[in-house]
Amino acid sequence: MKLKVADETKAALVNKIEQNNRIDPKYYTRYDVKRGLRNADGTGVCAGITNICNVHGYVMNEGEKQNIEGELYYRGYNVSEIVSAIENEDRFGFEEVVYLLLMGTLPTKADLRSFDYALATNRELPEGFFEDMILKAPSRNIMNKIARSILALYSYDEAPEAKTPEDELMTAISIIAKLPVIVASAYQAKRRFFDSQTMFMHQVRPEESTAETILSLLRYDRKFTFEEAKLLDLMLMLHAEHGGGNNSAFVCRVLTSSGTDPYSAYAAAVGSLKGPLHGGANQKILEQLDYLKANIRNWRDEGEVRDMIKKILLKEAGDRSGKLYGLGHAVYTLSDPRAVILKREAKKLAAGTEYEEEIALLEAVERNAQDVFTEVTGKEKTLCANVDMYSGMCYRMLGIPDELCTPLFATARIAGWSAHRIEERLTGGRIIRPAYKAISKPKTYQKLESRG
Repeated sequence: MKLKVADETKAALVNKIEQNNRIDPKYYTRYDVKRGLRNADGTGVCAGITNICNVHGYVMNEGEKQNIEGELYYRGYNVSEIVSAIENEDRFGFEEVVYLLLMGTLPTKADLRSFDYALATNRELPEGFFEDMILKAPSRNIMNKIARSILALYSYDEAPEAKTPEDELMTAISIIAKLPVIVASAYQAKRRFFDSQTMFMHQVRPEESTAETILSLLRYDRKFTFEEAKLLDLMLMLHAEHGGGNNSAFVCRVLTSSGTDPYSAYAAAVGSLKGPLHGGANQKILEQLDYLKANIRNWRDEGEVRDMIKKILLKEAGDRSGKLYGLGHAVYTLSDPRAVILKREAKKLAAGTEYEEEIALLEAVERNAQDVFTEVTGKEKTLCANVDMYSGMCYRMLGIPDELCTPLFATARIAGWSAHRIEERLTGGRIIRPAYKAISKPKTYQKLESRG
């Protein structure tokens, strides 16, 4: 419930906020402040060292940034090779990826069986948790409910402040296992309270993989094909981790460096991922796609597509933000390997269906975006499709509601956050505290009656 304030008071307060909280961009140049922790050439400021993941999208050649095809490595293993090997063996791979990220090595068959069992036996929510923590206070946005639920799990932990490697690992496995159930439960509560739809709840099946569990809990009849579950499993693998510099992983490490408990660190990471400039972009690209479908008469007309891209960039169309969702990345330049894989799978699944034309429209946007961007801004910038460009389409083709796109991203990314928290706990040692340049001038304090 929002604070009630008289209109005139509100207007005065907002006016003061806007007057006193804007900083002239010239100061960033004057003091060489790296906004967004980015260097002038777009590369990230080095703020840490990690063994967990390498996001490779460019090389520095004699001091100059040189674009290359993107590569993603989990613990030194190329993700494209991991995906290819698991596809060839026709099995699920997310659990193996989680093991790899947490333990640092590939599991043996025995290791993987034991780990699968650990996840299966930790999926159930504590007794009364659904009724007390989810059903009694449903949320319109599932991400907020995920964050609240993770924080609430603190109260069900007998030693929530314990931070030994064993404690950290057990907490991580418990939360990773429970997130699919939290997401499905939060969605059902939201359907009932805010959408006036029937809520249905299913029992967890311990024999199901993470991807199967998600589909089983979300579908009324619990029916799905092996191919559908494998596509979702693929998406979970590709979303599991993306380096210590991505916003949510960095947030998790920042909180961890302060010495706080794991539940607080993971909940904060969820809040970061929710943002439309981070994980929330997968839902924004679907909103943008729907806008394009409704406002472009001929989806195959490249000229009409270019005109719409231009209007979006000029803040004349779309959500008027000037952002073209699904294109561009902080690290990848020529390509995002996750997008390459998902685009291939999306086209395969869409063949012969109504989704085929929608993917063709996304491809037209992808082909034309960079030239139009240069035309509108006068800037040369490489705009490759990122993972969000096609992930939303994959979710739609699986019959998963748009509002669950980002929550399912979080369901996968908790694996990476857990790995980064454990690494920070074991090797960080100092609270992360960057500097901010203060530009306010000294002022003389005035007594209340003399302020006018």
